[in-house]
Amino acid sequence: MTKQRVLSGMRPTGKLHVGHLVGALQNWVALQAKYDSFHCVVDWHALTTHYADTSEIVANTFDNVADWIGAGLDPEKSTFFIQSLVPEHAELYLLFQMVTPIPWLERVPTYKEQIQQMSDRDLSSIGFLGYPLLQAADIAMYDAHWVPVGDDQVPHLELTREVVRRFNNFYPANLVEPQALLTATPRLPGIDCRKMSKSYDNTINLSDDVKTVQNKVRQMYTDPKRVRADIPGTVEGNPVFMYHDAFNPNTAEVEDLKARYRAGKVGDVEVKTKLAAAINTLLEPIRERREQALARPGYVREVLMEGSNKARVVAHHTMARVREAVKLKY
Repeated sequence: MTKQRVLSGMRPTGKLHVGHLVGALQNWVALQAKYDSFHCVVDWHALTTHYADTSEIVANTFDNVADWIGAGLDPEKSTFFIQSLVPEHAELYLLFQMVTPIPWLERVPTYKEQIQQMSDRDLSSIGFLGYPLLQAADIAMYDAHWVPVGDDQVPHLELTREVVRRFNNFYPANLVEPQALLTATPRLPGIDCRKMSKSYDNTINLSDDVKTVQNKVRQMYTDPKRVRADIPGTVEGNPVFMYHDAFNPNTAEVEDLKARYRAGKVGDVEVKTKLAAAINTLLEPIRERREQALARPGYVREVLMEGSNKARVVAHHTMARVREAVKLKY
């Protein structure tokens, strides 16, 4: 029986961190056994916000995919490909533009949010306004039945469904309306308690070595009212304990630390030392698989080229169907 297809992607705008691990990669790994999984490095999406400096995109692409492999994604079970190596994405994006009202794009919640968050950049471009539509083309190209998303990304997927529905009404291309595969995504803050972001330099990266993780955990924001270890502290909303809940599988140890923290019977040094140990234990096999992948000359590139060729075959068939539906077949 043919497996249903799942499609997901990541922008190569910097190093991957533990937020990517709990928010996406662990879920992708679990899904690859059940679904025909396609994972895309969406480098054109990176251009929507990083068009002024594209110098790191290619290097980030190979580095990110090494992290995918490190996290447990298997190129033998999943297809890894690069968006810009499948130019059919641009063609479907263009055709979607013909039928999509501009207000549909302007109402996407993250549109104004990202303009505010990235106030240091000029995002008044057509490319940035249209990125949800490009995302719709990415998904529809592969007749993806499912797209793993968190609650905050559901409006993006709903736009994709609306665009595909409208396109199919104009042109009977029989593109699949994708469904959300909701995932429980822990909302982890950065180590400084702000939003976890590569631009804030407040992340613990998947490729960080043991000492780097220890140093970053040591710097983590904690209860600001607790100036001494014998003062009762607050656990709720405390990033150190949020990370313990996410990364420390020893629940008995975590509960003991919380109880003693609330009672003013444990210092931040012990709490953070045990957190760093838990994170390093989690990251160790990821680092090992990553290093093994990078130790094979040209391996990551080969995986991406093979996957992109496979994706291009699928895209070729989709666009042949679309062109016939639009009556642009010469």
